[in-house]
Amino acid sequence: MQDYDVVIEDEVSEALVCLIPPRHDPDAHPAVDEARGLRGAYDRAVARHGNRAGAARLLDADAIPAAIEAFARVADGVPWKEAGIPGVPARVAQDIRGYYEMAAMEIAGHTPAAWSGYRWFRDQTRTGEVIRAAQATMRESGAKENLWRFLLPLDN
Repeated sequence: MQDYDVVIEDEVSEALVCLIPPRHDPDAHPAVDEARGLRGAYDRAVARHGNRAGAARLLDADAIPAAIEAFARVADGVPWKEAGIPGVPARVAQDIRGYYEMAAMEIAGHTPAAWSGYRWFRDQTRTGEVIRAAQATMRESGAKENLWRFLLPLDN
């Protein structure tokens, strides 16, 4: 491996702002209700751009709410193997994040700057909160690092 003197810094200071639709189903977990509320924006983005960044690796859009519910169970202390995560946790989390980023493109009306869609998902959504909590719970439970490390990449 060779080191180079060139450093590429992320200098984007503009945060992505996407208004989340209001709660619709008070009986659903807030993150699940949030994801359901974004479905229309997700579908419009896929129709406009194709599904290049959205859910597709393991899950289709219909499976996103149940996957989020599984991560909520992990965050609440259910062992990840028993929570019903429908695949390798990091891959499932990537599909969830892709779903949110596609919806964000439609809501914002443009393709966000690099990492801003991810940071919006991670820092401003209920589902980002659930994935962060599930990540911490898995780490604290002694799960193998490769299972929890990339649920949400840490860029800062």
